[in-house]
Amino acid sequence: MISVDKGLRIFRNMLLARRFEEAMIKLWETVDVEGYRHVYIGQEAIGAVVMDALGNGDLLTTTHRNHGHIIMRGADPKRAFAEILGRVDGFNQGRGGSAGMTDRNSGFLSTTGIVGGGVGTSMGAGLALKIKNKRDISVAFFGDGGLEEGIAFESMNFAALYDLPVLFICENNSVGVVTGRAQNEWSSSSISAETLGDIPRSLKIATKVVDGADVEAIDDVLTPLVDNLRKGIAPAFVEMRTHRWPGSRLIDPQLVTGITDLNSIWDKNANKTDHADWVNKYDPIILLGRKLMADNNLSQEQLITLDLDVIEELEKAKNAALESPFPSSISGLTGTFA
Repeated sequence: MISVDKGLRIFRNMLLARRFEEAMIKLWETVDVEGYRHVYIGQEAIGAVVMDALGNGDLLTTTHRNHGHIIMRGADPKRAFAEILGRVDGFNQGRGGSAGMTDRNSGFLSTTGIVGGGVGTSMGAGLALKIKNKRDISVAFFGDGGLEEGIAFESMNFAALYDLPVLFICENNSVGVVTGRAQNEWSSSSISAETLGDIPRSLKIATKVVDGADVEAIDDVLTPLVDNLRKGIAPAFVEMRTHRWPGSRLIDPQLVTGITDLNSIWDKNANKTDHADWVNKYDPIILLGRKLMADNNLSQEQLITLDLDVIEELEKAKNAALESPFPSSISGLTGTFA
């Protein structure tokens, strides 16, 4: 059982990511923003537990579904809003946008919309850390579809051959997906292997599979793996299995489950949408809230107060980002090679 302090810390970080994404979806309804849109709703337990286990010197790469990772790592939400909105106060002066947002000050080496594109970078970072005799580790976030890419297999093989301190985090959000145009949903993975874990196991990499909505289960798996990585027992691979949030089944994310209502923690009938079943069975925030109340005797008032604090913080960050100007047209070629 996780301690009450750790549980509350993780719960707040999950709320921070969730409320950020909900605010961003609402903004997309009124503000014209270029680029594809992906959100981290439904996968917050994974990012929150991973970030809680990391130290300041650890390095990360992530995917197009990056907002939650960056926010939960401690990056400034105002700069995250500004980057997605294409404003100069963003991490990358508005040039990266949603899928390319990254923050080097938080340890992120890159964010990429290229499937599996960050795995090789994380392997290289692990090699650099080993050469420098650091106890820091490198973390690669990627989706289940990323395992189809050659760079993923080659990177895991290289990391295994040279015992590199790399934690491969596969966020599999295709669990329960009914593939087909009629359902407007497709599995991200087309792997011939019986299970995704068969691939890293074939390379003798320590491999675990865990429910990606269960904070305690993730923590139980992750804590010893990270400890081993710092001791040189490396690399490691974790498949985090989640049921895809219904709002991500569409081309652009939509709040089909409604704005998250913490009343669903203590009232299973609180959500009145067509997707109440997902909220009650698979929403990691609702599941952790129920566990904190049952195990640690936390009150409804404590959880609501925490949520209101997060909402206020993000409202200020969002408004500040909206006041940020757009980049000057004359800066359009700044940073180009030719």
